Amino acid sequence: MPSASSSSGNLAPAPAEVVIRPAERWGSLQLREVWEHRELLYILTRRELQIRYKQSFVGIGWAVLQPITLTFVFALFFGRLADVGSEGLPYPVFALTAFVPWLFFAQSITMSAGSLVVEADLLSKVYFPRVVVPLSRILSLLIDLVIALAVVVIFMILYDVSVEASALVVPLFVGLEVLAAIGIGVFLAALNVRYRDVQVTVPLIVLLWLFATPVVYPGSLVTGPWEYVYAINPMVAVIEGIRWALLGTTPPDPAVVGISVAAALLALGGASLYFSRTERSFADII
Repeated sequence: MPSASSSSGNLAPAPAEVVIRPAERWGSLQLREVWEHRELLYILTRRELQIRYKQSFVGIGWAVLQPITLTFVFALFFGRLADVGSEGLPYPVFALTAFVPWLFFAQSITMSAGSLVVEADLLSKVYFPRVVVPLSRILSLLIDLVIALAVVVIFMILYDVSVEASALVVPLFVGLEVLAAIGIGVFLAALNVRYRDVQVTVPLIVLLWLFATPVVYPGSLVTGPWEYVYAINPMVAVIEGIRWALLGTTPPDPAVVGISVAAALLALGGASLYFSRTERSFADII
């Protein structure tokens, strides 16, 4: 008869117990859970890329065609007809350098806003951190952004504009843009679950936001105390910073950058609180 010690040694270890609890009323985006579900985040991001360009003749070339088309349209109306200043640079290069990061931001918040409603079936059947859904939309657009930034460099070469050594800091301003996009996109995604008007309103908000950002005109036109109010828009520092880093334009005021960073972090923090408070009811409302 085997001893108790030998029989107990053959027992398989008990499986780990996982307890799923609702999020706290005021919590965070649960970054630890997001990291644990990183494979799901990767799968959703890859699926989003495949859906976007499936059966598309141009494919990922749309990442290049969109900013180039907008650049030449605005170059015609603002650069030639309205004679908007471009700080001594060729207007197409001046505008394209801003349109590339702007389109990433605009598409990020637009796609994020409707993402949870689109994935209603998934949300109602499987448990996972819900913030993974809008995050996957934003991450999928980063591929487009990298490709489009490479095209900006090609345009600079074609227009005989030298690439500045300060281009090495471009990733810092892209990081600021990603933070702002996550904050605003996650907030709109959660808000759209309860109020479907949000998804209809977002295109109008994006259009108005375009003209409140130095995309088709230089940020130097805004001076005095208004410059710091203007900087509450995080894209002001992003656009002005990327232009300076790539084209050697006037560097952004450190105070302006600081205000934009604070605004982006505030948006991210507010979105985290609102999302964690409302995500427990997503499956019921959707």
